[in-house]
Amino acid sequence: MSDHSVFNSTYRAFLFDMDGTVLTSIAAAERVWTTWAVRHGVDVDSFLPTIHGARAIDTIRRLDLPGVDAEAEAAWITEAEVVDVDGVLEVAGAAKFLRSLPAGQWAIVTSAPRELALRRMAAAGIPEPDVMITAEDVTVGKPDPAGYKLAARRLGVEPAQCLIFEDATVGILAAEAAGADLMIVTATHEQPIETLHATLASYESVRVLVDAAGLRLHAV
Repeated sequence: MSDHSVFNSTYRAFLFDMDGTVLTSIAAAERVWTTWAVRHGVDVDSFLPTIHGARAIDTIRRLDLPGVDAEAEAAWITEAEVVDVDGVLEVAGAAKFLRSLPAGQWAIVTSAPRELALRRMAAAGIPEPDVMITAEDVTVGKPDPAGYKLAARRLGVEPAQCLIFEDATVGILAAEAAGADLMIVTATHEQPIETLHATLASYESVRVLVDAAGLRLHAV
């Protein structure tokens, strides 16, 4: 956990990415995407690092494969991922931390479709928030900030009043573009990250203080 001004700031709301931030589904996602990549003649080793944090349809469109129906292929990916939740687990301490937050002052903003998000959250024991923004709620996904801006609006706050918890590059870019403070969760990172933003290796090392002004992180 890095020392940063986020521990000296009060926020109206916390916004969380899902995959890699409050739960880990890397193994399940990479199993499905590997099957898809092989079927389409895509080099698996170079392709897999690009899938994390982005909507499936955006990932497929980015490849610009001839004759590929991106919507149909994204639907196939979703169906396969809904079935395969083997190894989907919470990031250590995430569920307890989320349950400590007041209802209506936190949201999940994920690139996953709603059905898949709910399936993975249930598998990992992650509570469902009052506000959850999924792939269907935006016309363009991360790194565009639309999802985070929409979550803030539905919570009745400005993005600048929020602290966003993220792990993946596209999500970090989205959080920066939204104008919010950022906490990078490194629990699922295989390599150290170089960043000026605050970092958090485990939710077990922090707790939240709640008062009339809002939410404040406290290191323990």
